[in-house]
Amino acid sequence: MSIVELNEATFQAAVEGGKPLIIDFWAPWCGPCRQFAPVFDAAAAKHPEVTFAKVNTEEEQELSAGLRIRSIPTLMVFRDNVLLFSQAGALSASQLDELIEQVQAVDMEKVHAEIAAQQNQAPDQA
Repeated sequence: MSIVELNEATFQAAVEGGKPLIIDFWAPWCGPCRQFAPVFDAAAAKHPEVTFAKVNTEEEQELSAGLRIRSIPTLMVFRDNVLLFSQAGALSASQLDELIEQVQAVDMEKVHAEIAAQQNQAPDQA
């Protein structure tokens, strides 16, 4: 499976795609980003059921700022248009595999129900 390069124009469509989406926010000058790249590439090859994407924070400064990326590398994981995970720092291969397993195990019907319940409560708390 290839890794998709995302930009401001393609980001939302990728998030709304049918598969879980794991995004690596990186920069060419970042040593930890370069060290993490082979781990990310290997996971992409191992998990075709997941979409793997990268955002170059140097080229996509507005997108990165809009998502509040403060440190790189940062990983974000979306599933069914919901942000499930966001963390700065590189993961080991085993940590990334474990994260993928956890994301795939999430009961998204329950997550969407919880989000709907929170949204229904929000006006009452104002």
